[in-house]
Amino acid sequence: MEVIALVGMAGSGKSEVSRVFEDAGFKRVRFGDVTDEEIKRRGLELNETNERQVREHLRQDYGKAVYAILSIPKIDKYLVSSDVIIDGLYSWEEYNVLREKYADNLILVLVHSSPKTRYARLAQRPIRPLTKQEGQSRDAAEIENINKGGPIAMADHVIINESSMEQMTQDTERIITKLK
Repeated sequence: MEVIALVGMAGSGKSEVSRVFEDAGFKRVRFGDVTDEEIKRRGLELNETNERQVREHLRQDYGKAVYAILSIPKIDKYLVSSDVIIDGLYSWEEYNVLREKYADNLILVLVHSSPKTRYARLAQRPIRPLTKQEGQSRDAAEIENINKGGPIAMADHVIINESSMEQMTQDTERIITKLK
């Protein structure tokens, strides 16, 4: 069984790519669910400001690998019967924890879109939309505070997601075929 981790900046299309993997039989683990659950636990509104504060506080309090560490039980549970797709591996530290745990069974797939494309998508998101300025701020925070660049640089496969949903789906299906 394999663990496929999607990496990429906000708005690149990781969640859409993860849905294609799910349709192919992979079980999905979304690291962002950890943030969402903590926001709810704290009784906060789900928005970019609270998400960023919770993400950064969790990493300050428990280390930059916290999302991987908290997600390993779910990943292991799913691996008993299925390959796993991780929607949103963020930090170098998370990557190292997963690499140590899953070794050669960990495969990184980069979903890449230009900043212009990503910011336009983020502004149109029905859930948690971001302005261009909020998108730029999130990019800077993720690169500078979360060490997001390392896993992107280590990607085994790349999906360039600049055009249509159909093209992204075809590109994702090609990678799934290579992995099987």
